[in-house]
Amino acid sequence: MMGYAVDLIRKRRDGLPLSKDELYYLLKGYADGKVPDYQISAYFMAAQLSGINEEEQQLLQQVLKEVAQLERVDLNKLRPKNQWICKKIAGERLEKNEIKQLIQAYMKKESDIPDYEMAAWLMAVYFHGMDKEELADFTNSLVDTGEKLDLSAINGVVVDKHSTGGVGDKTTLILGPLLAAVGVHVAKMSGRGLGHTGGTLDKLDAIPSVQPTAKFNTALSLDEFISLVNKQKVAVAGQTADLAPGDKKLYALRDVTGTVESIPLIAASVMSKKLASGAQAIVLDVKVGSGAFMKTEQEALSLAKKMVKIGTHLGRRTIAVVTDMDQPLGYAIGNALEVQEAIEILQNQGPDDLREVVLVLGVEMMCLAKDVTPEQARNELERALSSGAALQKFKDWVLSQGGDPSVVDGALPQAKFQQVVQAKQDGFIQSIQTEEIGFCTMKLGAGREVMEDQIDPAVGIIMHVKIGQRVEKGDVLFTLHYNESQRLIEAKELDLDRLITLSNVKIERPKLIKGVIMQ
Repeated sequence: MMGYAVDLIRKRRDGLPLSKDELYYLLKGYADGKVPDYQISAYFMAAQLSGINEEEQQLLQQVLKEVAQLERVDLNKLRPKNQWICKKIAGERLEKNEIKQLIQAYMKKESDIPDYEMAAWLMAVYFHGMDKEELADFTNSLVDTGEKLDLSAINGVVVDKHSTGGVGDKTTLILGPLLAAVGVHVAKMSGRGLGHTGGTLDKLDAIPSVQPTAKFNTALSLDEFISLVNKQKVAVAGQTADLAPGDKKLYALRDVTGTVESIPLIAASVMSKKLASGAQAIVLDVKVGSGAFMKTEQEALSLAKKMVKIGTHLGRRTIAVVTDMDQPLGYAIGNALEVQEAIEILQNQGPDDLREVVLVLGVEMMCLAKDVTPEQARNELERALSSGAALQKFKDWVLSQGGDPSVVDGALPQAKFQQVVQAKQDGFIQSIQTEEIGFCTMKLGAGREVMEDQIDPAVGIIMHVKIGQRVEKGDVLFTLHYNESQRLIEAKELDLDRLITLSNVKIERPKLIKGVIMQ
């Protein structure tokens, strides 16, 4: 019931009035205790801030009257009372101390601010936004809700890289050892995948361990993490729940109140965790396109600028690179499959688009950490790839975290079965439904619909084409790697033939790097 209620909140948020049946669903659901108060609060705030006409107001009153005859409904209690929330609803900016007190009050064990009031504030932020100082203060307040990693014991400038999520994005597996090979300290806190995007920790889990009963160790203590970065210049650890727990609580509320898409709230969510992770310099890879959360360049650039401003305002050297996700990055999608492709890049081979994104991000990371020009940085990175230094560092890093370095020789899990999807006609690749490709991979077992799902490290998809490429009837477009026939059946329910569209005319390949934001 909550899922449909969120759809109705989004509809009203976007300026579309609800029908009588839809209003009845929300309000009768609230009266029956099936639709929670915070969703009703979010709906009314969306209606108030997007504007409600006389006809809609009359329809709302009619439904309220009908519902009230069935069950007493007191909506007055949902009216926001907190002064800071009311201030934001009125379109005013909150001062630093007001934001701090608001978040502290919400995070108390016995919260002074109920979810229905915070839902109203989130919707007010969705409509009114935040200015630079307000957004930075809000982000810092989220950081202050939890632990802040002290990485001062690391002997050098520490750089972190964050991707907003895409399909086939295995850049962390390459950038960590590549940057370490040229003397840059990379301390990376990573997470697991959910939905159509993969997680770095899941990919690392696909690497066999030197101990038969163990796996690649990302459950590092802070001391172990720092020690590894000092020794190897690279370490990847799982992000703990102690970093910015306020963001986790707010995100759970955003998810059910139609405010996930708010760019200021996204920016604060990402940056609160990055700032709490302790790195002095941050490079952000903001994905845009059919396989990204940001579907348009305008949205992606707006998010990139906001995150860079937050980082800079709070004393971190921050750069964002906006990169294309209208098609998977590289060809491999899945866990072991992506590890193998990452190794190919470190062997100075692999797909051109993946190599280029890695080098562009690597140049920015290196320039933040060392006194070098972009040209010098790129030359050093390319030498590390061609000389084998980056590959050797990868092997050293894998071994240092309990993995088996012979993984570079092919010791990765492999799926038992494969099935190809072929072109039904001649033509040029016009578009790829990248998000759907990601969901297809998830259905095969490479990802999760919910966090409790188990991952099959061997399964996934290998793409064989890129946008703009010429194909002939019968050419293989992509190959599914699977272990369970039922999983294949579920993946096929996505109608695999529609995931790639062909055109009779040649299509230009999307620009890979959309922009670099430095301030």
